[in-house]
Amino acid sequence: MSVQYLLSAKTLCRSLLAALLLALPLIQPHVAQAYGTSDKIMAASAQSTGTMQMGEDAVGAVYVLTNQLNGNGVAIFNRSDDGSLSEPTVVATGGQGIATGLGSQGAIALSQDGAWLLAVNAGSNEISSLEVMTDGLELVDKVDSGGVRPVSIAIYDDLVYVLNAGASGTISGFRLGDDGTLEAIEGSTRHVSNLGLGDAPLPAQVSFDPTGSMLVITERGSNMIDSYEIDDDGLAWGPSSIASAGMTPYGFAFTPDGTLVVSEAFGGAKNGSAVSSYSMITETLVVDSASVSTTQTAACWIAVSMDGQYAYAANAGSSSISSYSVGEDGTLTLLDGAAGMTGDGSAPVDMSMSSDGMYLYVLSAKSQNVIAFAVQEDGSLELVDAFGGLPKGAGGIAAY
Repeated sequence: MSVQYLLSAKTLCRSLLAALLLALPLIQPHVAQAYGTSDKIMAASAQSTGTMQMGEDAVGAVYVLTNQLNGNGVAIFNRSDDGSLSEPTVVATGGQGIATGLGSQGAIALSQDGAWLLAVNAGSNEISSLEVMTDGLELVDKVDSGGVRPVSIAIYDDLVYVLNAGASGTISGFRLGDDGTLEAIEGSTRHVSNLGLGDAPLPAQVSFDPTGSMLVITERGSNMIDSYEIDDDGLAWGPSSIASAGMTPYGFAFTPDGTLVVSEAFGGAKNGSAVSSYSMITETLVVDSASVSTTQTAACWIAVSMDGQYAYAANAGSSSISSYSVGEDGTLTLLDGAAGMTGDGSAPVDMSMSSDGMYLYVLSAKSQNVIAFAVQEDGSLELVDAFGGLPKGAGGIAAY
């Protein structure tokens, strides 16, 4: 393999998205509805510290990290039972973003009970906790992330780990108190696969498995997947690193029974992306399905249905969502390479399933909106609408 190709793989979806974001937004008319303006969102992100009133017909919410230099915030959309979203309101995180793509999945995360929302502040090397209340969202705490450029955050019960993608790349652990405060776990900082040598290998996501006994990290630059065992004190031990089944492992999600589904961008090669699945066997990740093609370009983000029967990949280069069935043995079968379309040139960058499993919400970078799809019984997707007004650089989405 040539050096030129390796360098291309290391830049992966970040370079692709940067190129896509330089052009003017182009989105099909049937997904072009937008609420508010990006200027309003940016101003609110810098100034708001209060709560957002929930509408009377709201059954949940969708949260998007604004990731702005002049003040990071969480844009909150009320969610109705038909999947539609309200005009967004922004609550400040108290930190700063970087106003460009984070190159990650999981920049914000909800606790399992939906009571707390955690967010990264990549521009100020901090993480924030916000309380989710019946009448709004409120900033509770902000602490140092324990590293440089936090881009992804994970929570299991009261245990929190953040992935710092700057410098040599690290993870650091915290405890989330009953009052929403965050306390760093002494001695919890760990390196990624490079063991602290050289620059970070473009780590993209950190997440717990369904039991909370293991952490997983994908590394876009090294084509590695790292896993860490979690002990009773919340300390992560590792990493144990394996080569990804395909090039440029990026976003991932677990099914309820523990199958790990990982997107593979293949350096942004046209129609070259894929998805792989893994099982944990005797503390080692083992491939179930290797690089099942999406037939699309730059698959970088993954979501899984609530029952674990279906997986979805967001293809930034094709403005499409691919659907897969997940077998009982963890194997993947492509159902539809373009199960959902987000609009020409919209560049979908992150996804989240609603807590009731009925809707898939997709964040599109170039069109600066959230596109809603209704999840059908057979795993197919039906477009609901698009809801926008987000600033450039927004990244990270969580739905409830």
